[in-house]
Amino acid sequence: MSTENGSSAEAPGVRSVQRALDILSLLSEERPSVSIRDIVEATGLAKTTVIRLVHTLEQNGLLWAAPSGYLAGPGLWRWAHLARSSWELPPETQKLMRDLGARRRETVNLYMLRDIHRVCIAQQESPQPLRHVVHVGDELPLWAGASSKVLLRDAPESLLRRVARSSPYGEGHVKRLTEWIEEAAHRGWAASHGEREDGLSAVAVPVVGRSGTVVAALSLSGPTVRFSDQQVEQFAKDLRDAARQMSERGFDHPLSPTI
Repeated sequence: MSTENGSSAEAPGVRSVQRALDILSLLSEERPSVSIRDIVEATGLAKTTVIRLVHTLEQNGLLWAAPSGYLAGPGLWRWAHLARSSWELPPETQKLMRDLGARRRETVNLYMLRDIHRVCIAQQESPQPLRHVVHVGDELPLWAGASSKVLLRDAPESLLRRVARSSPYGEGHVKRLTEWIEEAAHRGWAASHGEREDGLSAVAVPVVGRSGTVVAALSLSGPTVRFSDQQVEQFAKDLRDAARQMSERGFDHPLSPTI
C-alpha cells in the first residue's frame, strides 16, 4: 500500500518537474524571452498551469520577468558556473583542438554519450565560409554518424536496440549499427558521408580512459566535397594522434585529468 501511495504521489511531482524544464528549454539564443502566451502555445498546457509554473520558477530565480517577457533568471548563473567548471576543457586539450582545426581547416568536435544521444561538449569551428557547426550542448542522435560508431563501441545490446528504435529504420537497424561499430573498432576510426544530413561528412576516433573504455569521440566534420578518401585517411591519422595525447593525460573523464 505504501508503494502504491508513493507511486501516485510521485507521478505529479515528476510531471511538474518535466513541465518546468520544458518551459526553460524554450529559451535560446534565438529566443531569449518568452511570454505566457508563447509557453501555452508551445507546451499545450492550460494557462493557469503555466502561470503557476512560471511563478515558481521566478520565485527560485530561474526566470526573470521583463517587459519583453520572461528571461533566464539570475539563479541560473550558479548552475552555469558549476557546469562550466565541470565541463570546460583543460587548456592543453583546447590547444590540441585549436591546432587540429587550424591545420585541417574543418570543424573539430568532442562528443560524449548520453543515453540515446551524443552531446557536443566542445568545438573548434572551421575557418572556412562553408562549414559544419554544432553548438556546444547540442544533442544529436546516435543512429548514424562517425562519432556514434565510435561512442557505441562498448554499448550493451539493450542500448543498441533503443538507439535503433529511435532511428528512421526501426529496430532492424541494430544489424547495421553493429557492423559499423565493429568496423570502427577494427581500424581505430570511423567515417560517415551523408548518413544523417546530405552533403555532410565526418571522421571520428575514440578518446579512451584508463580502463580502456571509450569516454569521448573526437571528430572532424564538414562538406562531403572536401572529404575525399585521401583526405579522410589524413584526417583519421591527425585525429588519432590528438586523441592519443588526450588519453595519455590519464582521463577517466575527458574533462578532468586524474591526479
